[in-house]
Amino acid sequence: MLEHVYERVSMARYLGSVIIATDDERIYREARRFGARVQMTRSDHLSGTDRVAEVASAFENAELVVNVQGDEPLIDPAAIDAAVLPLLEEPAIPMGTLKKRIEDHREVSDPNVVKVVTDRFENAIYFSRSTIPYPRESGDSVTHYKHIGLYVYKRDFLLRYSGFPVGPLEQAERLEQLRALENGFKIRVVETDYESLGVDTPADLERVEALFRAGRNMVSGEVQNNG
Repeated sequence: MLEHVYERVSMARYLGSVIIATDDERIYREARRFGARVQMTRSDHLSGTDRVAEVASAFENAELVVNVQGDEPLIDPAAIDAAVLPLLEEPAIPMGTLKKRIEDHREVSDPNVVKVVTDRFENAIYFSRSTIPYPRESGDSVTHYKHIGLYVYKRDFLLRYSGFPVGPLEQAERLEQLRALENGFKIRVVETDYESLGVDTPADLERVEALFRAGRNMVSGEVQNNG
């Protein structure tokens, strides 16, 4: 799975290099096995953002840093590029991420699906595990978006991030991205069609493996048909 993530992230147009950051020797050995660039980090980091910041601190020439979760084997390289582009075009934006329109209504009330609302400039207003926006009247037509947990940072902003005060909203929601909003920074949120599929359980892994098998069978069928 790690190799799939690495290969797909490497396909993004705007990334100069891809580094796997880990404090686990097993992940380190696996990354070395398939030829990835990998760096061991301290084991006392409180978040993935802190781990990424440790690695980024050694790359003084990097303008932007992208944090992609290692459990996203179907990550879309085009989604990464879409999140990066606004920060390249607008130097004042310190941080970016993604959102996707919710199509399964059950996700709207699911606290494990983080929702996001944005202003008319596509900057985040708030992230929440609750239903936002909340339709007051049952007949109101409201579009809901879920947050896709891929982050782009200006490097200098990322290196300062862990030092920002943790506010009551982050403490209540357990959502680290709220730290930026609570400290007065903007987060640009780009809409994508990419459907995030993280692997957190054995059932998730089985689902992803089935998708990979289906993809290989489709390619095989195309080759046979073209032969």
